[in-house]
Amino acid sequence: MDAFYIILTATLIALSCGLLGCFLILRRMAMVGDAISHAVLPGIVIAFLVSGTRDSFWMMGGAALLGIFTTFLIEFFHKRARLQTDAAIGVTFTWLFALGIILISVFAGQVDLDQECVLYGEIAYVPLDLWITESGKVLGPRALYIAGLVLLINISFVYVGYKELLLTTFDPTFAASIGISISLWNYLLMGAVSMTTVASFESVGAILVVALLVAPPATAYLLTDRFPALLAATAALAVAISAGGYYLAAWLDGSIAGAIVTVAGVLFGLAFLFAPRHGLLTRRWRQRRQRQALAEAAAGYRE
Repeated sequence: MDAFYIILTATLIALSCGLLGCFLILRRMAMVGDAISHAVLPGIVIAFLVSGTRDSFWMMGGAALLGIFTTFLIEFFHKRARLQTDAAIGVTFTWLFALGIILISVFAGQVDLDQECVLYGEIAYVPLDLWITESGKVLGPRALYIAGLVLLINISFVYVGYKELLLTTFDPTFAASIGISISLWNYLLMGAVSMTTVASFESVGAILVVALLVAPPATAYLLTDRFPALLAATAALAVAISAGGYYLAAWLDGSIAGAIVTVAGVLFGLAFLFAPRHGLLTRRWRQRRQRQALAEAAAGYRE
């Protein structure tokens, strides 16, 4: 049963991250997910100091606000300071992450949180953190409910704003011309990424969240050119990565998070080489077949 809880939690988190990651990949903002996953740390600490509790509602709220603030700073530095986007991302997330570490160090006696918890997490502990009612009834792992709620929120967000997200992703000029606010939907997307990141901290850690934001949609991107198919392929890969990573870790008796990322990397490598249209070896094989066909046609013409 423990294995089921771990795989299901990892799958729910991977689905949430992959769903948002599809938009990040297409917007060429994949590393913004990395920036937000680190930059929300001060938001988590400040939320704890204000509320005095580690309740997920406060943590997600603080993280979402910092995520939006991070996006604003990146845009501000990019447009006003004329920095390249990657430089603006680097300056912003390193500064905010360092600020979060300082806050933890200064208020170490008050904040029941540490850098290793945020960075690495430990999904193997999911079955131990149970939701127990006042009557003593055990409802299952708390992380499972949080991950399920976050996935439901993300699906609802994408469903309600599908047209706006699609237009601002593929044709922002047209979206602006028909009155859709590009900045608003950008901030909403970054807020969803922030919420997903902080909800996954205790279970999987920031490093695995970054991998799940990028690896499944990047792999699916190599397999299809249609956006609905991209979402479906990302969902399938999220399930395969979560289950495959757990069983690889069980076989090697190693880190579950590390095994999940390893499986994600292997699947990306296979797609890079053998994807039907965009695979490296597939393209070379197709080009070679075309050259052979042309050579045979030329030889037949000469005869």
